[in-house]
Formats: sequence, structure tokens, C-alpha cells
Amino acid sequence: MYRFVFIVLFVLYACKSGIAQSDTVPDYFDNNFLRYTNHIYRENIKTPELFREGAELTYPVIELNSSDKLKLCFDDLDSGTRNYWYRLIHCDAGWQPSDLNYSDYMDGFEYNKIYDYKFSFNTFCKYTHYFVSVPNEDVRPKISGNYIIEVFEDYNPDNIVLTRRFSVVEYKLGIDAEVKRATLIDLKKSHQEIDFNVRKDASITDPYGEIKVVLVQNNRWDNAVSGLKPSLIKDQTLIYDFDEDNNFPGGSEYRHFNTNNVRFQSEHIKSIIYEDPYYHYYLENDNRRPYKIYSYHEDINGKFMVDVEQGDDKDIEADYVYVTFNLSYDAPVVNGNIYVSGAFTGWNFGNENRMKYKFEEKAYQLTLFLKQGYYNYEYVFVKDGSTKGDNTIIEGSHYETENDYFIYIYFHDINIRYDKLIGFKVVNSLKKL
Repeated sequence: MYRFVFIVLFVLYACKSGIAQSDTVPDYFDNNFLRYTNHIYRENIKTPELFREGAELTYPVIELNSSDKLKLCFDDLDSGTRNYWYRLIHCDAGWQPSDLNYSDYMDGFEYNKIYDYKFSFNTFCKYTHYFVSVPNEDVRPKISGNYIIEVFEDYNPDNIVLTRRFSVVEYKLGIDAEVKRATLIDLKKSHQEIDFNVRKDASITDPYGEIKVVLVQNNRWDNAVSGLKPSLIKDQTLIYDFDEDNNFPGGSEYRHFNTNNVRFQSEHIKSIIYEDPYYHYYLENDNRRPYKIYSYHEDINGKFMVDVEQGDDKDIEADYVYVTFNLSYDAPVVNGNIYVSGAFTGWNFGNENRMKYKFEEKAYQLTLFLKQGYYNYEYVFVKDGSTKGDNTIIEGSHYETENDYFIYIYFHDINIRYDKLIGFKVVNSLKKL
């Protein structure tokens, strides 16, 4: 009881005093509060990745009862070996835990140990690289839907190390989709519209009540669109064709940098300096670009890829380096904060990726300890009290920008106690996938 009162008083004080600022959860909870999102709970844990096995840049979605596997990997900078375990938790369409027992959604053991690891080789930063593939002979999902994989230490799920989201789909219906320039005149220059049709399964009797639709841009969930209902039902087809509700700001192509070779100063890197015991990369000064005309360049839609030019095994031969971001700004923003954002930050907005304003330099700065590789990033403004980021204030927004969009179709009726994922589609604004 006393602990609960303390927590409530702390949160109220933090909100009033500005300590919590734009973080969705105060740092007080970091070590004992399970978040159903992508989150790292310890400073020694770096570079978690979750992707379809064999294809590093793919998204964490697999088909139920198929040969698909996801690979989870991460580094422990404390080196040595630790006793890491994992479990899978089923979630609803809104990423909250489902009202299910473990045996309802999973075959196998609830807690499973991570046996595979490798030690870093020929690096200034010593670390241990852990990895595991799921499903495997110890654990396999029985049903579709959203899942969290939780990694914890010493067989204690309260001793959390990291969490990552993924989805399992059972294809029960077809989806036809396109991304086009926004229909509304005010949004034509800046927004993209996602129109789609869903070919209804015979078991769906109430599409307005049983179907949940979620639209996601570039695997970034803070600005996901949900709650869409069919605008029309025709010939067993659910038509989602709106002018406003299904729009996203197009944004701009992501900024990027490459740290795979400490001897080569690649594009957008101002200098590389060895400051014992690590290398430091200083990126070129970035500027706001909301009013610049659209300019295309190839990007990977906010993702990153570990890479080292001089080595045979990038998992353990890629070193860790400091990377300093610098965003010129005449004065600090009010009523919010600016964050460096991308897949390498988990698309989160927390203390670790919040920029600090330097008055003497008239710029926002942030230094991160990152594994060598190729990175996409952008600058995002988050208003105080909000969990949704706005990248258009700094990056601008163009209808021509290349983006990936994900359409998730969930099914829930009175006979089941969870949200089935019965449809999934990736559609690109420029390419047909």
C-alpha cells in the first residue's frame, strides 16, 4: 500500500515539475514494470534485433503453422555469460495482454533458456552476442495475433532485460491496397492515403463489430491508425475508402550514416576521432527541412543494419562507437522535446534518445553508443504529455516520399477470447511488393 502511494505521488510530482516530460513511463519503472512494447530495461543491453531468419531487414511477422522463423539477437556489454531466458506473451490488437492462459496460445514450455551466444572478437568494446530463433522445438504459437517476446535473467520474469513485438498471421482473407496522393486539397502536397479492400471470409457475420483494422507506417506504432470501419460492403468485399481517416504525413526520406569502417569518412560524417578507448563519429550538422522541396534518395525506411567492412562475422566483429548528432536550432522548443528516432531506438521517445539543447552552439545534440553499421534516422518532436511523435516539424512532409505501410486485420467474436490476426499486407508508396 505504501509503495503504491509513493508511486502515485512520484508520478504526480514528475508531471507537475516536468521531470517525466514526454516519456510515456517514468524511469522509476524501468527495472520492474513490463511494457508491452519494444523496450530495453538495462544499460548494458544493446542492439536488439528481431527479424525473419535469413533476412535482416524484414519485419517481424510470420505465418502460423509455417516454416517461418524469427531471429532475436542482442549484445550484452558486460561480456562474460549470463543466464538469459525468454517467454512469449499473447496480446490483443492494442498490444495489451490477452485474457488467455499460456496453454491456450502456446505449445511447449513457458520459460525457455537462450543457449546460443558468441563472444566479440578483435573489438575495443567487449560484449557477448546472444541469439535465438522462434518457433523452435521448445515453443510454438498455437494461435495468431500479436505477441511480445520477453527476455529475462535467472529464470525470473520480473528481472526483465528487453521486450520486442512481433505478430503471427493466419491468412483468412485477401487484401487489395494502394497508396496514393491524399484526396483532400489541404493534404495533397504533404500526405499519403491508403485505400484498401478486404475480401470477407464467410465466418465474418458482423464486419463492423468483429473486424479491427490497424494501419502502420514503417513499423512505427506511435502514430498508427485504428478504429476504421468499412465505408461500404459490396459483394462480400469490405471497402475502406476514405478521404481523411486513412491519411499519413508522407514525411521525407530518412537521413542516414554509415560507420562500418573507422578508416573511411563516408557521407554525412564530419570527422572520426579515436578517443581512448573508443572511436567517436561526429555527424555533419543537420538542419530543419520543412520548407525544402522533395528530394529522393534510397533509404531503408528507418531501419538499420549491423555491418563491418573488415571482418568475417559482423555479429561479433562489429565494434561499438560513439555517434554524435547535431541539429542546428536557433532556440530551444517549448512544450516538448526533440528526439533522434528510428528502428535503432525502438521507435521510442525516452531519456536515452532525447536531445539536449546547447545554447552556446545554438543546436540540439545527442551522443549514442551504437554498433557499427548503416543507420536511418530522423528528428521527431513530441509534445509534453503526448506519446505521438511529429516528424514533419523538422523533417517536412511530401506526398512523393517512399514509405512502407502495413495493414493488420484482426477478428474477434463472442466465441473467442482473443484477437485473431487473419490478414496482413505490406504496401509501398512507390513499389509493388
